Amino acid sequence: MSEEKQKLYNPVVDILRIIAILAVLLVHTTTRTIEASSFALAKIPWTVFLNQISRFAVPLFFMISGFVLELNYHLHESYLTYLKKRLSRILIPYVFWSSLYYFFIHYKGRNPNFISSLLQGDASYQLYFIPALLIFYILFPLIHDFCALLLNKWILITFGIVQILLLYYDYNIHSLSIYFPARIALLNFYFFLLGIVLARNQERFKDFIKKWKFILLLGAIISGAYIFLEGFNGYLKTHNYLTLYSQWRPSVFFYTIFLGGFLYWLFDRKLKFIGAIKKLSHLSFFVFFVHVIILEFLWYSIGVKLLQITNGKIIEQVWFDPLYFSIVTIISFTIAYLIHKIPYLNKLTG
Repeated sequence: MSEEKQKLYNPVVDILRIIAILAVLLVHTTTRTIEASSFALAKIPWTVFLNQISRFAVPLFFMISGFVLELNYHLHESYLTYLKKRLSRILIPYVFWSSLYYFFIHYKGRNPNFISSLLQGDASYQLYFIPALLIFYILFPLIHDFCALLLNKWILITFGIVQILLLYYDYNIHSLSIYFPARIALLNFYFFLLGIVLARNQERFKDFIKKWKFILLLGAIISGAYIFLEGFNGYLKTHNYLTLYSQWRPSVFFYTIFLGGFLYWLFDRKLKFIGAIKKLSHLSFFVFFVHVIILEFLWYSIGVKLLQITNGKIIEQVWFDPLYFSIVTIISFTIAYLIHKIPYLNKLTG
């Protein structure tokens, strides 16, 4: 293979992917505690804090996806070869896990039509991300062809303003009334575009975050604290759980950019254990699919018993959420590691 056709690799992106999947697990494990408390947020502020500061996960995934697609698009000879390779990696595992959740796990209260469930990503609550990602995968070659426009800072700023306005409307006024996967894609299009732009301008990006690293850190701290207060107080005022659970907010937009930039600077150095980083990143796709099964099994078998419950109300336990998260994470990655030892099975399971 010629030099220009070699696959490009950025270990920092793999680290960000690992951090993002850990944040997904933290969101889902802490959500269990919140719901077990019947949303008595004043009694579990630590749980709410962990839940809210992890809301960067999915937007960061979209940014990583744009970055990786742009980084290695030169390997594909045509749109069809690109589509075949990319969709086979994500579509086959998605159909497999959707079938598993739909027919054997979340069979109560499910979408009455399996095809509709596939299109909407609602066979299990974490799967909504995949149909939106598929939209970006399909559109990416067209976006790539017009990437020169995105490199214009004013166009990029304009798209950013549009994204913030969409997020503000969806969170503060009314949820966008469009087909669900398209809604998720529309509320994250800027992150995907930004990932493409950053892949095209890695050296300039590195210089920028090196210069502004302390501002990025300060911005991440302030916006993270704001997200916590926004979700916490928003729910207490409205009793609308979406004020707490939604990650499609202007505040999360800024938080993801600040935190993502700072984390990239933090890990952009000569790294050790590259093999382990690659392996954990590779396993994260399987973990994304399987962790809900592990989470629910542990919750109903031992999770509730670990909590101190008085008169049906949870007493705050600082240790519980980190412990529950750690157990779910370790078991999920262990199962992923063992499954990946079986030849060719990961083609089906991710």
